[in-house]
Amino acid sequence: MVIDRVETIILKRRIEKPVADSLHVYDVGGHLLTRIYTNDGIVGSAVTYFGRINSGMATVKMIIDRELAPILIGRNPHHVRALRKEMYVATEYYGTLGVANFAIAAIDNALWDIKGKAANVPVADLLGTRRPSIPAYAMVGWYYDGGMKEFIRQCTDAAEEGFRALKLKVGRDTLAEDVERIRAIRAELGDEFRIMVDANCIFDEAEALRRGRAYEELGVFWFEEPIQPYQRDSHVRLAQQLDIAIAIGENYFTRHQFYDVIKAGCADIIQPDNRRAGGVTEWLDIGSICDVSGIRLASHGGGPGNVNVLCALESAIYIECGSLKEDEGFYATPLKMENGCLLIPEVPGMGTDLDEEYIRRYRVD
Repeated sequence: MVIDRVETIILKRRIEKPVADSLHVYDVGGHLLTRIYTNDGIVGSAVTYFGRINSGMATVKMIIDRELAPILIGRNPHHVRALRKEMYVATEYYGTLGVANFAIAAIDNALWDIKGKAANVPVADLLGTRRPSIPAYAMVGWYYDGGMKEFIRQCTDAAEEGFRALKLKVGRDTLAEDVERIRAIRAELGDEFRIMVDANCIFDEAEALRRGRAYEELGVFWFEEPIQPYQRDSHVRLAQQLDIAIAIGENYFTRHQFYDVIKAGCADIIQPDNRRAGGVTEWLDIGSICDVSGIRLASHGGGPGNVNVLCALESAIYIECGSLKEDEGFYATPLKMENGCLLIPEVPGMGTDLDEEYIRRYRVD
């Protein structure tokens, strides 16, 4: 089996009801679909999401089309690590981090999709499945135009959908408002329902410590992205002073950065993002670092690809997820939930093939 060609398709959809966190407004939804075709007729798919940057899809598309695709043509798609090394060398002058790594991750994920399809098993089985499903939490606690009423509705809808944990955005306004949001959901869903909070890096160290102590008292499970990712020493001091788990990782690239922050003691829970972390291959190495360090792991972002990986990692405790209703008509094989957990898709590969009608409707040529 060899690779015949690589195709990239931009998909773009206007978000009718934008949401916000402490720093950003998400009003444009975009994906880059990457497909790798083989001479055996197997096609590997990867989907890269962009929530804010209009030009993000086109930038990564250009890197794949012009820099990475020529490396792949005529090569064996099973030789993932060899191909990754060549792609890193080809882009290292400008892309050890950043959007070049987005492009490499997309290729890596599509190659693993090919491997699963060629073996006729889910990728989780190739990685050594240790569980059939992974606990999921709903990232639905945004700041909404509808205010507190809409916020509560979204959270209670997620609970009715079957989620047993959810995450709330904090930090845009005062601590008093954060407390009000947390208490409102506690009143609706009860003390047994698990709540996480996410500040999206808005605080300095002193304010993160002040608010973290308040979140502790409210029984919040983890405090995500309290400060900027490059402030490593501040993370260490914060983790030492708070009992609430500190969760970070979505803004780190490759196993090398994760090794540094884990070794330094920056956090209790590590959250790789499939786009920045570097795809399935890099996830495996990050998972091993977590295992030997005794650190728990949860994903930033969801989707069937992440389900496959997390169900094979010893240290994994959660996958992030929006409402599954939002994915209707997106994936060719919809994800399923049981008892608050997402099941490994019952299809060969990663389960990341998109619905063809969705592609036709939203592709940008």
